[in-house]
Amino acid sequence: MKDFVTLATFIYPHEYAVLRLLLDKGNIQYFFQNETMVGVFPFYSNALGGIHLKVHREDIAEAKEILESFNGKSSSLRIV
Repeated sequence: MKDFVTLATFIYPHEYAVLRLLLDKGNIQYFFQNETMVGVFPFYSNALGGIHLKVHREDIAEAKEILESFNGKSSSLRIV
């Protein structure tokens, strides 16, 4: 776990559904910290600091490109 870095934080799981698919497609090593707890108790999200996207250090550049592609002008998708 020490080789993973937080790249983004989300409040609810639906906010990163498409992002998860793109990370899987890119074979990027990642996990969402607090995802299960927020799934069971949605109102705990703020108390836990949200759901953290943790990416392995080797895959940070590729993951950042995917995150930035959501916020680009050519994309109609946005990360909330």
